[in-house]
Amino acid sequence: MIRKARLSRRQFVERLKNIKLLALDVDGVLTDDSIYFGPDGFELKRFNISDGFLMKLAMRAGLEVAIVSGRYSTSTESRMKDLGVKHVMQGMKEKTAMLEPLLAKLKIDFSEVAFVGNDLLDIKLAGKVGLPIAVNDAHRSLKAVASYVTGRKGGQGAIREILELYFKARGLDPKDFIVG
Repeated sequence: MIRKARLSRRQFVERLKNIKLLALDVDGVLTDDSIYFGPDGFELKRFNISDGFLMKLAMRAGLEVAIVSGRYSTSTESRMKDLGVKHVMQGMKEKTAMLEPLLAKLKIDFSEVAFVGNDLLDIKLAGKVGLPIAVNDAHRSLKAVASYVTGRKGGQGAIREILELYFKARGLDPKDFIVG
């Protein structure tokens, strides 16, 4: 496998200026890749609160956020509703096909999309978007096609790290988007 050249932090910030939509995988990106099941099949996931907080602020600043998960989860549905994420797509392994109708509706080109993933199912979409990102503990095959790899692991502040750089790229202060 040929490894793609990675962007420096400065180059990454520059590329974030043109991003209109941030697409996120869930398990291993917004969570630590763990799922807890009770004896009755009840599912629990651990989401990073700081990731969610910055997601809310970024959406208030005008960034579209979409969830593209190959696995359906009521825990994900509930957390995204809590955060106010309007575009939650789950239960399809083909993430590129999952995202295409939304991009058409929003009149956003794949080149204006950043996608954050962590595993093999994410490679195809990562190859299609303008800014493919892998979390620090992602599978090596995804890292090989990613333009940027976070310093933080999935579920441990990787999305906050990206969004802090998004605000920097836009010359915005996240504090300006906190609502009383």
